Amino acid sequence: MSARVREGVIAIAHAAAAAILEVYADDFDVVRKADASPVTAADLAAHRVIVDGLQALTPDIPILSEEAAHAVPFETRRQWPRMWLVDPLDGTREFVKRNGEFTVNIALIEDGVSVFGVIQAPVTSVLWHGAPGSGAFRRDGDAEVAIHARRIARGDVLRVAASRSHRDPRTDALLARLGNSEPVALGSSLKFCRLAEGGMDVYPRFGPTSEWDTGAGQAIVEAAGGVVLDPQGRPFRYNRRKTILNGDFIALGDPALPWRDWI
Repeated sequence: MSARVREGVIAIAHAAAAAILEVYADDFDVVRKADASPVTAADLAAHRVIVDGLQALTPDIPILSEEAAHAVPFETRRQWPRMWLVDPLDGTREFVKRNGEFTVNIALIEDGVSVFGVIQAPVTSVLWHGAPGSGAFRRDGDAEVAIHARRIARGDVLRVAASRSHRDPRTDALLARLGNSEPVALGSSLKFCRLAEGGMDVYPRFGPTSEWDTGAGQAIVEAAGGVVLDPQGRPFRYNRRKTILNGDFIALGDPALPWRDWI
């Protein structure tokens, strides 16, 4: 990926974050979609900013965004060798709770593989980006540092990401099997970011997510040396099925961890 495209996507993520914060600063209405998930004016404003920006930056690459995915049939998108996969506001429930733990997610998918990801946290302005094989980075203002997932030594306490809004009995059972562990509650794709920078070690997810929830995070985690795997040990792949829903997964900072013993 060229520096022009990378920096262009990062600028688009910042612009989407600004649009989100304009809504966040005021009172806002919450509408329920057909699947009962919430959507706000911030989701829609960020969607427009991102779609307009990506179309101008890379007019040859189609876009699949959460807020317009219903308009793109599988028969169309299955023909796309590359696409942008976008969640304009990941963590709408966290947005509604006003706890600050929501993000903008943008991923580039090539032949089913997430090859580049950007995650931006509007409230803190911190941004993470990464491309497997080229490294992962955390950018805070003008300061950027390379980040790396943590390698686990014997006796280390495993820090396990637990969703604020989607905690379930299977996650609790996994925590019990882990033994020497510490659950850390965090919303949205910030869990992937914390994993990539070594602040967490394991992120199990049992239950539905959508491809735009994981695409950017997977690229960043893999770029930092971690993995995102399905229960059979296969890396997640994208735009391969009619459904946009993911199955269960486990994300690890250290691929050598004995995750099969836990699930």
